[in-house]
Amino acid sequence: MAAKKAFGGYSINFKGCDETMEDVFGKKDLAPSEMTKAIWVYIKKKKIAGK
Repeated sequence: MAAKKAFGGYSINFKGCDETMEDVFGKKDLAPSEMTKAIWVYIKKKKIAGK
């Protein structure tokens, strides 16, 4: 059985992205699940995920 690819098979490259973590997450405290959602919103907005 083949090993499962990271991120469900997505290849994510943050090279060239200059936003800070505060730009991505905001200034308020977030739960880990909310951080994950914010990261995926950012990834989809920047179109940096490819299969």
